Amino acid sequence: MHQDIKRGTGSQQDHLVRHALRRAGLIAFGLLCLVAATPTAAEPQPILTTSLPVIREVLHAVGRAGPTAAWMAFCEQQPDECAIDASEPAELKLSRDSWSTLSDVNERVNRTILAVTDQEHWGAVDRWDYPDDGLGDCEDIQLLKRRLLVQAGLPRRALRMTVVVDEQGEGHAVLMARTDHGDFILDNKRNAVLAWQQTGYQYVKREGDGSPAWVWLGNTVAPIVTANR
Repeated sequence: MHQDIKRGTGSQQDHLVRHALRRAGLIAFGLLCLVAATPTAAEPQPILTTSLPVIREVLHAVGRAGPTAAWMAFCEQQPDECAIDASEPAELKLSRDSWSTLSDVNERVNRTILAVTDQEHWGAVDRWDYPDDGLGDCEDIQLLKRRLLVQAGLPRRALRMTVVVDEQGEGHAVLMARTDHGDFILDNKRNAVLAWQQTGYQYVKREGDGSPAWVWLGNTVAPIVTANR
């Protein structure tokens, strides 16, 4: 009887120890996930907004391109977003204030909008629209950034929606700020505003700055959709 009690007590202690080890393991795993999910752990450090980035080579267009079908549908609903104002500069003269505005808007919108796919959000494969309900995928998030930047006084003509192929080989949309220091990318995948050469993306096409037509940026095959988060 005494031995049975000792065995029972020992079994209970073993159970408690195993439970504690499992709990510790889960906590450690949770902490590891939190560290892995922290965007600043893997992304390049943003350039300080008090200093201007170095001047870099721009990304040259190599010919005329067709926009995505979802962009054309968006333009029918929001024609002002697709119009070209030739009186605006095609290139932003970068200052500490305008650089700070680019960085602040990029980070603020990334923090505010929850990234979801078009299928999850709209029940459509690819749709371009403003994320007014707080949800949106890559192109929706970049459209909101452009709207806020234009409201802040930056020229829309220098802020071009751009299609890329990302590190996973999928279609993705970013916002390109064309400046006298080079072309810089606002992206919902990172809070840092980077020069286009630093992103690791393959650049496919962007809005033109002389007409509503889009322009090719390279020889990469264009993705059919950009319905990526």
